[in-house]
Amino acid sequence: MKPADISSSAEEKQCCANLYESDFAKLLLGESFHPGGLKLTERLGYLLQLGPHSSVLDVASGNGASAFFLAENFGCSVIGVDYGKHNVEAATAAAAERGVSLRLRFEQADAEQLPFADTSFDAVICECAFCTFPDKARAAREFARVLRPGGMVGISDLTRSGELSKELDSLLAWIACITDALPIEKYQEWFSSAGLIPQRTESHDEALLEMVRQVQAKLLGIEVMKGLKRIDLPGIDLTAVKQMAKAALAAAQSGQIGYAIITAEKPRL
Repeated sequence: MKPADISSSAEEKQCCANLYESDFAKLLLGESFHPGGLKLTERLGYLLQLGPHSSVLDVASGNGASAFFLAENFGCSVIGVDYGKHNVEAATAAAAERGVSLRLRFEQADAEQLPFADTSFDAVICECAFCTFPDKARAAREFARVLRPGGMVGISDLTRSGELSKELDSLLAWIACITDALPIEKYQEWFSSAGLIPQRTESHDEALLEMVRQVQAKLLGIEVMKGLKRIDLPGIDLTAVKQMAKAALAAAQSGQIGYAIITAEKPRL
């Protein structure tokens, strides 16, 4: 299901990219924009068996935090792709500043039309973004296409069970990866349909709970700063954001939404 406010696939993608490039998102989410932060990125790296000889594609790489972490801690080469132009520019500048451009680079690209040849990568990673892709079947096929035989895809994403409250059925909730969250089995179905073999799933619901609580605490601080006119947030409805965060916490506590790691392998020749 998609929010009625959005009329096309391109608009969906650009809307999501715009929010995650905003100063507001950075205030709320910090360096790593997904539950579990770099701790879960590290877990994905181990599950995908990354090492110095691994070539990795980080889809929806955002500000590049996970790509930098993987390159620096596993020694692998990483290409990060993101729909947002500003994210790519900022991550590219950071790579040059840190002197890691030879094994880490960033490109602007669409997850549903990856600009890479078949069998280009040993691993594909995608954190808290797959459920926002308008055409998930196509994205899964693209993941499979660019993987080498025996290569692995690993995602971490929100999961859901049952109907969600009206506060979680909105444009804002969709951008926050909640409205289009899927049951774990559905993610596995997308990968199976793309020719990948599901391997492992891990529940990390506690990471989602922690992140929502942190967002609520930061929202209180942001509200105080706005009241004191120390911060300007044009176009941001803080009341709506607070209502969504409250609803998200209730849904996470009741088990309606959660967070999981899911891996799959491309069959060997």
